[in-house]
Amino acid sequence: MLEIIASVNGVINRFIWGVPAMICIIGVGLYLSIRTGFIQIRKFPYSIKTTIGRIFRKRSASDGAITPFQAVCTALAATVGTGNIAGVAGAVAIGGPGAVFWMWISALLGMCTKFSEVTLAVHFRETNAHGELVGGPMYYIKNGLGKRWHWLAVLFSAFGVLTVFGTGNATQVNTIITAVNTALLNYNLIAPDSTKLLNLILGIVIAFLVALVLLGGIKRLGRVTERLIPFMALLYIILALGVVIVNAPRVPHVFGMIFSGAFRPSSVTGGIVGSMFLSMQKGVSRGIFSNEAGLGTGSIAHACADTRKPVKQGFFGIFEVFADTIVICTLTALVILLGCESIPFGQAAGADLTISGFTATYGSWVSIFTAVAMCCFAFSTILGWGLYGSRCIEFLLSSKSTKPFLVIYSLAAIIGATLDLGLMWDIADTFNGLMAIPNLIALLLLAPTVVKLTREYFLTEDAA
Repeated sequence: MLEIIASVNGVINRFIWGVPAMICIIGVGLYLSIRTGFIQIRKFPYSIKTTIGRIFRKRSASDGAITPFQAVCTALAATVGTGNIAGVAGAVAIGGPGAVFWMWISALLGMCTKFSEVTLAVHFRETNAHGELVGGPMYYIKNGLGKRWHWLAVLFSAFGVLTVFGTGNATQVNTIITAVNTALLNYNLIAPDSTKLLNLILGIVIAFLVALVLLGGIKRLGRVTERLIPFMALLYIILALGVVIVNAPRVPHVFGMIFSGAFRPSSVTGGIVGSMFLSMQKGVSRGIFSNEAGLGTGSIAHACADTRKPVKQGFFGIFEVFADTIVICTLTALVILLGCESIPFGQAAGADLTISGFTATYGSWVSIFTAVAMCCFAFSTILGWGLYGSRCIEFLLSSKSTKPFLVIYSLAAIIGATLDLGLMWDIADTFNGLMAIPNLIALLLLAPTVVKLTREYFLTEDAA
C-alpha cells in the first residue's frame, strides 16, 4: 500500500515541481511584470530605498500587528532556510553552474510575483476576533474574487495545513538533529549509541521553544524573527564573502562558467551535464522553491504589518526575493564553485557540498559554524511556517482553533527528531506545490487590482 502511495505521490510531485508548474509560475510572473511595467526593475532603486530606510527606523506597531520590518523578517524566516544551503548545492551539482543563471531569471520575475502577492494580502486583509491582522491568498481570494471563488480559498488553506507539519516542521527539526549530531560526533563529544536519547531531548527542547514563541502571539514572533534573521543572514553572508575574497582571482572565471553553462552546460561540466533544459529546470525550480514566489505563503506574514499602504509593503516582497535568491543563494553557489576542489556534476548533492566549500577556505572549524547556521535557518523556518499553518486553520475553522493547532504543531518537533518518516516529507512537498495552483489563479484574476493600486500609490506619492 505504501509503495502505491509513494508511486502516485511521485508522479504528482514530478508534475507539480516539474515543467508544467514552472511554466505556470514563470508565466504568471512574466504576465504580472508586463502589466506593472516591470516594476521590479523600473522601481528597484525606490524599492531598496523604501525597504532599507524602514529597516533602520525604530518604531512600534499597533495592537494586533507587527512592524513592516518584522513582517519581512517573519516571511524571510520561512524562506531563508536549509534550502539556501542544501538546495543550491543540489541545483549546481545536477544542473551545472548554469543553473545559477536560471535561478536569477526566476528571481527577477519572482520579485514582481511576490510584490503582487504582498500588495493584495495587505489590501484585502481582515482583523480577527483577537484583534490581529490576518491575510494572505485565502483572504484575497475571498475578498477580492467574491463568494463564487470561496472554494479556491478553502483549497489553498487545506493544502497549507497539510503542508506545515512536514515541510515547515519535522523536516526542519530533522535538519537540526543531523547538524548537531554530526558536529558532536566529529569532535567525539558523544558516543554513536547515545544519539537516540540526545535526539529525544533536542526534540523536546525544540518543541518547547517553538511553543514559547508561537503561543506568545504575532508580536512575540515578530520580535524573535527581527533579531534572529538579520543575525544569521549577516553571519552567513560575511563568511561567504570571505570565501569570495580569498578566491577573488577566480571570480571572473566562475561567472564565465555560470553564463556559458546556462546555454552550453557541457562546456563547463566535462559533458556530464549536457542539457540546457536540465540546467534551466534545476535553476528555476530552486529559485521558486527558495523564495516561494508564486506559492503565496510569504504574503501571510506581510499581511500582519502595521501599514496603511499595501503597495509600499509590496516593495518588501521585492526586497525579500532579492535578499533570499539574488544575495544568499548566489553566495552559496559561489562558495561551492570557488571553494570546492571538485564538484560531483550529475550526482545528487546537499549541504555537505556547501560545507566542503567553506572548510576548503577556513578549515574544519567552520563545520561548527555551519551546524549553528543550519540550526538557526531550520528553527526560523519552523516559526514562519507555524504562522502560516495557524492562519490557514483559522480560515478553515475559527480563531479559537489556532492555539490547539500550534500546540500540536510544536509537538510535531518531537516526532521529527526521533522518527524516520520518509514518505510523509515527500507528500508534504507535494502539498506545498499544490498551494501554488489556487494562488496563481487568484493572481491572474486580480492582476488589474494590482495595477490599479500601484498606479494610485505613485500618483499619491508624486503629488506629495
